[in-house]
Formats: sequence, C-alpha cells, structure tokens
Amino acid sequence: MNSPESSIDAANAIRESVALATGPNATISQDDALMRVSTDQLERLLHDSFEGPAKDVLTTGLGASPGAAVGRIVLTADEAMMATDDVILVRQETSPADVHGMQVAVGILTTRGGLASHAAVVARGWGKPAVCGADGIEIGEDHILVNGERLEVGDVISIDGQSGHVMRGAIGSNQAENIPEIDTLLSWADEVRELAIRANADTGEDARVSRVNGAEGIGLCRTEHMFLTEERLPIIRTMILSSSPDIEAKALQDLREAQRHDFVDLLEEMDGLPVTVRLLDPPLHEFLPELEELVEAAARNELDADGVAMLQAARKWRERNPMIGTRGVRLAWLKPGLYEMQVEALFDAVQDRISAGGQPIVEIMIPLTVSAKELAGAREWIESVVQSHPAATSVKIGTMVETPRAALVADELAHHADFFSFGTNDLTQLTFGFSRDDIENRIMNLYLEQELLEANPFQHVDPNAVIELVRTGIERGRSTKPDLPVGICGEHGGDPASIELLAAAGVDYVSCSPPRLPIARLAAAHIAIKARRSH
Repeated sequence: MNSPESSIDAANAIRESVALATGPNATISQDDALMRVSTDQLERLLHDSFEGPAKDVLTTGLGASPGAAVGRIVLTADEAMMATDDVILVRQETSPADVHGMQVAVGILTTRGGLASHAAVVARGWGKPAVCGADGIEIGEDHILVNGERLEVGDVISIDGQSGHVMRGAIGSNQAENIPEIDTLLSWADEVRELAIRANADTGEDARVSRVNGAEGIGLCRTEHMFLTEERLPIIRTMILSSSPDIEAKALQDLREAQRHDFVDLLEEMDGLPVTVRLLDPPLHEFLPELEELVEAAARNELDADGVAMLQAARKWRERNPMIGTRGVRLAWLKPGLYEMQVEALFDAVQDRISAGGQPIVEIMIPLTVSAKELAGAREWIESVVQSHPAATSVKIGTMVETPRAALVADELAHHADFFSFGTNDLTQLTFGFSRDDIENRIMNLYLEQELLEANPFQHVDPNAVIELVRTGIERGRSTKPDLPVGICGEHGGDPASIELLAAAGVDYVSCSPPRLPIARLAAAHIAIKARRSH
C-alpha cells in the first residue's frame, strides 16, 4: 500500500527533475529528467491512496484497478442506484446487467474473477477502484461473511485497488495530486517516444478523458459496452429472443439508431484522430439474466410469459466454455444482421459528423478470427454496407489476433486485413489454457508463491510464449503486407514492462484504458531514450 510519504516523495521527485531540466540554467537534459522519473512514481500521483500501512484487513484479493475507495456495502446494482451516499458494490462477479450500479458505486469488490474479468476491465476503463477474486467472502441475501465475520448491507468497508486489501471501516485517504510538472514531463515524453499511444474507450465521455490524457486515437471501442444500459438491454434481448424475422429486424433497427448516437459522440470527441471500432464480441448469453436466478424464480412460480421466454433463451445460449464459444466473428456468422446493423450505425454517424464539418477517421475491427475465409467473408459484409452507404469514405478493415492459430496463420489473414490488433488478454488465456475469470483467485497466488511462474501473465505479458506469438504474427503478417500497421489493445498496453516487450516485438501502437495513458506515454519515452543511448 502506498504511504503518504511515498506519494509526497514521488511528487517531489517529479518537481525536482523538471526544475533541473528547465530554463537557461538547466543542469540536466530533458531526456535525463524523463529517465529520473519512474512510471511507479507517476502512478502514485494519479490515484487516491490510503494513509499509512494497511490496518483492519479482512481479506485480500487482486488489485484489479488502482485507487482507494470507502463506502457502504451493497449487494446489487439496483441497491447501488438507490443509495444516497457512497457505496461499494459487492458481487460474486459482475456482468453487463450490473453496469448501471457499477457506474454509481465508488468501488467494486468481487469474489471471483481476475485482472481480465468483466469487473476489472470495466473498472479500469473508468478509473474506479476495484478488488477482484477476494478470498474468503460469502455473499448472503442481506450480508456478507468475510472469513466467518458477518458484515451487514450498509456497513462501511474500504478497498485498495492497488494492493487488493479489503479493510473494515473507513480508512483515511490521500487525494490524487495533479501537479503541473506532470504535464511538462509528459509533453517531453511525447516529443521523444516513437510508439503511438491510443485509448480503449467506449463512450463520448471515455473519449473526452482519453484525449485530455494524451490519446492519439482510440485503439479499441468495445461496442458491446454500448448495449449495457437499462434502455438498451431490453432491445438486444428482444433481438435474441425473437422467433420472427420481422421482430428481429425491428430490434436491430432500434439498436442501429441507439448506436448511431453513441458513435456520433465518440467521433466528435476524437475528431481528426483514428477510432477503431470492434464489432460485437461477447457471447449472446451475457445479455441475458443468470440462468440460476431464472431457474429459482421459475421454481417459485414468479416468471411471467416474458420471464419464461427469457429462461428458454438462457438455456438455449448457455455454453460450457462461453469465452471460447459463440462469440466474436462466430456470432456474426450465426446472426449476420448484428454486424451489418453496427456498420450501418457507424456510417450513419460518419455522415452526421461530415455534415457537421467534422473529420471522422474510422477503422473497423473484426474480433476472434481464426481463418482467412472466415475473415474474408466478414470483410465482404462490411464492404457491401460501406459501398452502399451515402457516407461512404475510406475505411480500414482489420482484425484482432487473439488465438495462437491466428498468430500462426497471420500471413493468410493479412490478405484480408488492413491492420492487426493483438488482443493479449485472450491470447494469454488461450496460450496458457488459463481461464481469465477463474485462474487468478484459485491458482495464481500458489503458482507465484511456489515460483512456478515468474509473474502473473495477465498483469505482465508473458515474455516467452505470448510475446513469441505476437512477434511471429507480426513477422508473418508483414511478410504478406510489409507496411501492415499493428497495435495491441489488451490491458498489457498500460503496463510498462509489457510495453517494452511489445515495442521490441514490432508493434506500432499500444492501446490502454484512459487512466493508464500517462503511464504508457512515459514508458514509451523511456523505451525510446534507452534505444537511442544503446546505439
């Protein structure tokens, strides 16, 4: 846990480094000033932190999104919405149906899931403290048990998204300190770095924060996050449940109009910079209520006709391994209307922005492809929409490389891709055979304690097999297209150690959550300076 002194020391170190490199009496170069400041020092100033050493620790999970949060326990997203004071949402794991509660909570605590889980990814995108996979917590109807100690709904707890500590009561905290020297330091970093830095952003507000934090575009817009509001979920559920082509078409049209407005906001905030839109990726069952909850409600005779239909749909779409099941482009082959709708909505928004005098730059990314024919077919759908659209303009169509097979057949995929983006979260999962939702709170600590692994591969990209697949994918892709642009859009894009390995592998840009952008910019500058000095 960061102490107040460490935050003060970090601020002083940055102030001193900038002062020594500023003005006519400067005693060090700007490069030297950049190298004197570590990414850890910078990070200490970007998030709230608790005062002093950890105390009253109830349990410890994974520090999934840094920052300090103090609030009253709530167990559902609806309870969080109704709360009048600060709350921490405690769930076994989160899903799209919880997003409205996650937005208003000051912190998120889950008993399952790891650094690449839904709760972790969403929280990092918002800069909201989160602890995932917390051991020893059982959730009841109106209380939680933490290693046998009962805490009621409404009791106050504190969570540290850096250390993973969950603490009893309210712990005093230090506010993030945005000293002006940070902006000076990062402007110097931007002058020397060669690696481009983009953001993972899904809304206009995400894009605004990203641009303020120095993003040079959006490397990943996860369009499924646009369906997660209370207004959107019923529409996409109607589409999933529909047995009639007419009802499905109506639902898709409603979704098209909703996404059009989302894309307009995004493109307006990022005017003149590239926006990479990933078409729908997660399995359809994620948009449905939990099967177990529906089964229990049915047993109590609490389901109406719509509830019965929802139960049938949840049973139909349930998969034993949904993360490697019907998702990504596979979903599009089952329901091609989804991707067509999204591209139509995107180019509706492009037309709106052009009419308003904007300069939209869009890239469309097809997720989870594993074969050239699969990618070629999906590209044809997209091109047919683009060519028939009144706002037709130049657009890049690329793919995510998320499986070992995709990396190994990258030379074939490159024939049908204008760019690659490596999804290192899934690539890590599939290379190790580690479930990104389960492995970290069950096995990872043991493996690290026993030194069976050197580091958590979801935190720091694996320097052997995963980086080798990235390097192989880049080399093979560029053997087909020598100038093929390549980025990465997993959360490794905000981790300095991973950025260094990825840059060496040949990526052109990294993309990370908006709060991590300053860290990535400084890390990229360090890489460039070290490379220059080594020659």
